[in-house]
Amino acid sequence: MLKSIFTVKDNSKIAKNTFEMKLRGDISHITAPGQFVNIQLDGFYLRRPISVCDAEEGVLTIIYKAVGRGTEYMSGLASGAKLDILSGLGNGYDMKKSGEAPLLIGGGAGVPPMYMLCKKLTAAGKKCRVILGFNTADEVFYADRFEALGAEVTVATADGSTGTKGFVTDCIPKGGYTHFYTCGPEPMLKAVYSATGEISGQFSFEERMGCGFGACVGCTCETKYGNKRICRDGPVLTKEEIVW
Repeated sequence: MLKSIFTVKDNSKIAKNTFEMKLRGDISHITAPGQFVNIQLDGFYLRRPISVCDAEEGVLTIIYKAVGRGTEYMSGLASGAKLDILSGLGNGYDMKKSGEAPLLIGGGAGVPPMYMLCKKLTAAGKKCRVILGFNTADEVFYADRFEALGAEVTVATADGSTGTKGFVTDCIPKGGYTHFYTCGPEPMLKAVYSATGEISGQFSFEERMGCGFGACVGCTCETKYGNKRICRDGPVLTKEEIVW
């Protein structure tokens, strides 16, 4: 974990209530896709945990939805603003388990960590298939970015306004993938767990966190191997250890 100051490089709206923020700073502790950062905002007691979307050449990219006072505040930050950030948090995804044809499944706010993962897996010569789930067409983001990486991309919207009408589970193939990675709201994760049958995978959980580094034990969950702190021992858990 590293505590450092980042400078906002750009902060722009990319979909309905959804913003992409690029920040310059020390990204040396961000070592795996699926990790997150914890951001201190002036006037707010708790830091805001946000998944890492990308991190390269000294630039951290995060994507967030403006849904509460904290994220609304973030959406108004201009270029040059300074943010106190804890980086390198969480365990991240284990890419060694991907096999040659991994399946990546992201829903809403669970899409961003899939991008860095897809980028690294593709660079390693893996053939990625990506399923992105949203409620409506105006909430869709980054589908073109995944395609630019060379991934086969399927978009699902709950109302059918673009892509496949339905949920990410309606787009999961019967076979042909070696391992899966997923991030999104818990109901989606439960559905993915069932829809993937015997195929092994990794789940990133979006728990509410207090400290973000394991001290407050406020995000502890039960697993088959004992209690784990989502912020410290996760946010990624394997399919084999999850207890619903």
